[in-house]
Amino acid sequence: MNIHEYQAKQLLAKYGVAVPRGGVAFTVEEAATQAQELGGPVYVVKSQIHAGGRGAGHFKGTSDGRGGVRVVNSVEEVRENVREMLGHVLVTRQTGKTGKEVKRVYIEEGCEIVRELYLGMLLDREISRLTMMASTEGGMEIEEVATKTPEKILKVAVDPATGMLSYHARKLAFGLGLKNDQVKSAVKFMLAMYKAFTELDCSIVEINPLVVTSAGDVIALDAKVNFDDNALYQHPNIVEMRDEDEEDPAELEAAKHELNYIKLDGNIGCMVNGAGLAMATMDIIKLRGGDPANFLDVGGGATKERVTEAFKIILLDPNVEGILVNIFGGIMRCDVIAEGVVAAAKEVSLGVPLVVRLEGTNVEKGKKTLAESGLAIVSADDLGDAAEKVVKAVKEAA
Repeated sequence: MNIHEYQAKQLLAKYGVAVPRGGVAFTVEEAATQAQELGGPVYVVKSQIHAGGRGAGHFKGTSDGRGGVRVVNSVEEVRENVREMLGHVLVTRQTGKTGKEVKRVYIEEGCEIVRELYLGMLLDREISRLTMMASTEGGMEIEEVATKTPEKILKVAVDPATGMLSYHARKLAFGLGLKNDQVKSAVKFMLAMYKAFTELDCSIVEINPLVVTSAGDVIALDAKVNFDDNALYQHPNIVEMRDEDEEDPAELEAAKHELNYIKLDGNIGCMVNGAGLAMATMDIIKLRGGDPANFLDVGGGATKERVTEAFKIILLDPNVEGILVNIFGGIMRCDVIAEGVVAAAKEVSLGVPLVVRLEGTNVEKGKKTLAESGLAIVSADDLGDAAEKVVKAVKEAA
């Protein structure tokens, strides 16, 4: 689960992570009130959407090329810029061409920046330990730094038996070239960030940039926090922060039915049981000249009702011109899947080609159900055959 920058800063601040003062606003006048409370003389107006690169982005329908993060010098300028942001679509490198509508802004106090750094924390799956990463290349995509200048990324792996200790933080602080009081501020910052990460069950905390001010303070100028979905039941206060306007409606609907769904850009809908099989299915569709429209895993315990909902979700995408159902029955019985496929096809009045490949438990019973359904369902013998048939059917139907 993702949250907005202002929400991330509110959470981190509770653990002692240093952040600039600021407040969220949903209207122009709310933004002006927040600015008046901050007192100036410099304000930062930040569009709040779930995407990076806001400052380098641009708003649709404008020619000035100004992005979603702007530094201004008066309350009136705050009003003007918020007016240009709220209700408008911001396009960044992460949103794609469609962009995202800005429905809230964050008004923050300005600060005098001396240096911009990077600080992040995540689980390093290779060593099964939380790892804090730091770099002198603040403000850049860390993936770009890792590709071009990997030597500029410092890492400290934390032993879960001890947790993060002061010497871990000092090692990173010295590696970043911090001195005197800056080191003290950085150590306090990093230990607080580690505590927040572990207690909130985060999957990633990223501070980019982490800035050193002229006063020698180390503060989070931006913050990104994601959470482990499997642990959200322990944090109802975090669940309340969810902004469903920022999420794909189909993905939200899928979650209600315990389906794992991710929309893609292709035209062939996929319904598969198991994440690994889903990835293989998408790969072989590409190999056969098609483009998958989604990742959809119905899981090992899918019911007829869940399969029906999966079909509905796939067909919410207007780009879908064909559907491939690829089920390897183990825990999931093929006859149950077949019943669900038939019921779903009848309920939604399926108007696109449907190819089904079944294998595993009760496969013959499942194939019989499909054959006797009276529907135009194309049966496939194996994964390669299924991909070939669905790509061909889509091309013929075009």
